[in-house]
Amino acid sequence: MKNENNNIKKLCSFYVSDWHLATMLLPYINRQVDENAKVITILEHDIQENIKTLVQKLNLKNEKEILEIRWTNINSKKYDDIQSLLKKEIKKSKENIILINGHRDYIKKNNANVEKWVKKSDFKKIKIINFFEVTEFNNNIMEILDAHDRILNTSGEREISEVFEGYAKEKAN
Repeated sequence: MKNENNNIKKLCSFYVSDWHLATMLLPYINRQVDENAKVITILEHDIQENIKTLVQKLNLKNEKEILEIRWTNINSKKYDDIQSLLKKEIKKSKENIILINGHRDYIKKNNANVEKWVKKSDFKKIKIINFFEVTEFNNNIMEILDAHDRILNTSGEREISEVFEGYAKEKAN
């Protein structure tokens, strides 16, 4: 496992536009809501309109629950703000999925804040999914993959080596 904190499972995902992000995310979120997971977002950019538009066009079983997720941005990278959000949103009895999306510093700082909060709490079911815009992170894909346990793409959660052929071979060298 890439993460030192055993209470956190980290996934990464790559997208090319906000529309692509929303399109890729909705089927996964629909399945997770079906499985009674709690979805929490920490977004640098608002994708609420994209989500609303796609939800209206798709026949999703959990439309109401998906629209109740906060798809608006959070401007802060401060620990106190993230701590307050997590205290309010995290549910002990459910798997908690935290979606983080933004520029490099935003993702890095908010991951650190979530990890710090989890270490201080007694929550066991935390999954962080970091979403990276390909054009911004293109040169750092191996570094990103190395920092995550699995990858999320349109077909769901996968082992990184299933998506990036040769990844395990490169890691062994």
